[in-house]
Amino acid sequence: MSEQQGMWAERAESALADAGRRRGGARRAILDVLASQDCALTAAELEDRLRATGRAASRASVYRVMEELEQVGMIQRVEVGTGLARYEPVGAGSEHHHHLVCERCGRIEPFHDDGLERAIERVSESVPLAVTEHEIVIRGACRACAPQG
Repeated sequence: MSEQQGMWAERAESALADAGRRRGGARRAILDVLASQDCALTAAELEDRLRATGRAASRASVYRVMEELEQVGMIQRVEVGTGLARYEPVGAGSEHHHHLVCERCGRIEPFHDDGLERAIERVSESVPLAVTEHEIVIRGACRACAPQG
């Protein structure tokens, strides 16, 4: 885990404590996994990653901590149209990114494009809205799922 990711986990821990949330054995493990991710995770994926590292937590604990983190503004819900809620840390050191979604296997990959960001900035200046955030989701078949030929 990078220093910046570790700092996010510490800030998240402090934000939860300041909000009066109890410390729990699973919470730090959940924070560490969230801090080290590079893209949005579902609660089930988070639970699987915890189990893989030998730091299992109940699904109820995962959902409770995710809800608390969202309430204190340390994670954000990412909607990619799969019907599952996904979450990413806010300010954990990873740059703003968008998502590629495979419609066949469900794989989600982050992507960033400076030209796209400049175009979004230009559009934001011309619409009658003070744009605070944006999200681009591109759907298709990943290389492993795409028909060869």
